[in-house]
Amino acid sequence: MDMNNVNIEEIVKQVLAGMAGTAPAASAPAAAPAPAAAPAGAIPKTAHVAVLTEKEHFDIKEYPIPPVGDDDILVKVEGCGVCGTDAHEYKNDPFSLIPVVLGHEGTGEIVKMGKNVKKDSAGKPLNIGDKVVTCMIFKDDPDITMFDLNKQNVGGADVYGLLPDDDVHLNGWYSDYILIRGGSTVFNVSDLDLDSRILIEPCAVLVHAVERAKTTNILRFNSRVVVQGCGPIGLICIAVLRTMGIENIVAVDGNEQRLAFAKRMGAGETVNFMNYKGIDNLANAVKDAFGGHLADFAFQCTGSPVAHANIYKFIRNGGGLCELGFFINGGDATINPHFDICSKEITIVGSWVYTLRDYVTTFDFLKRANAIGLPMSELITDKYPLEEINEALKKNLAMTGLKIAVVNK
Repeated sequence: MDMNNVNIEEIVKQVLAGMAGTAPAASAPAAAPAPAAAPAGAIPKTAHVAVLTEKEHFDIKEYPIPPVGDDDILVKVEGCGVCGTDAHEYKNDPFSLIPVVLGHEGTGEIVKMGKNVKKDSAGKPLNIGDKVVTCMIFKDDPDITMFDLNKQNVGGADVYGLLPDDDVHLNGWYSDYILIRGGSTVFNVSDLDLDSRILIEPCAVLVHAVERAKTTNILRFNSRVVVQGCGPIGLICIAVLRTMGIENIVAVDGNEQRLAFAKRMGAGETVNFMNYKGIDNLANAVKDAFGGHLADFAFQCTGSPVAHANIYKFIRNGGGLCELGFFINGGDATINPHFDICSKEITIVGSWVYTLRDYVTTFDFLKRANAIGLPMSELITDKYPLEEINEALKKNLAMTGLKIAVVNK
């Protein structure tokens, strides 16, 4: 620019006129600004909720997002695993909950919370934008905390995703928003990725099972451990044992793909029961896999009464067993108490879901599993959007994947 030809006085006049709102019109009118977009974090007025309205059918319904009370938290759902419990309710409604919003393996981001909400159930600060999971609702015993040493577990409390429908409707994680009410347990898990957060609930089941097994004083660092059943529960069981340093693990299942994954999760050897006729031959195969020894400890993860009856044959005299496969009534198992329990002095513990303390322990387990290279996220083999939730449940029932998840866009 040639400063000698610039009329400085005229420029100053235009600037002053503009400040006073009397600037001369430009030769070409400026384009009108685009309408302001809705804020990225804006909360909609309604939520899309998958409601099980009849057996084997969800409808996506739209409900108003309710007011958030002083003790409540509104969470934008990011994803939720499909549990066997969901599949049983979807197919048979054994809990007589229909109509119901299912989904209890969920996680999401806090978008609004009441003025009284400051910390999670472990004392960790909570803020808008934090990633959270829920555990139990101790509405009848609100003084229970994660530090209690009692045996209170989810069997004595309510759980989001298995609540009767009400006028709020946002009661399960198969939705795009969920309202966590005061009195619930909630944990800040912002330091975990989405897949890990979806796996927290089923992993807590196995953390609890291993803690129960440890009460027998039989499960030790150098124990020979057999895990029967290589669905998600059995595979996670192997991972928990592996993070504890237990290496001598034999996995038993009838699916070669699942057995191959069991080795990736930490099993040293595998046994396909389809290759053996009769329980004695199968027990000998397990014994051979341990180098000529029976197992010191066994985890029964199948939910099959026949499998439960068989597993005693895999365990040495004085060994231990943790039964955790029966989350619903699968029927009676036929055993011979004399030969299977008494004469072998087998110590048996049952395991039923988890406690609050197990939940917090699970966060550390997942970090450890990822740190040593266990393929935890690969447990989630299939992801479906909310509008395809019926397909997600059918996939789970077909048992052609491992962990199925509903993940919002």
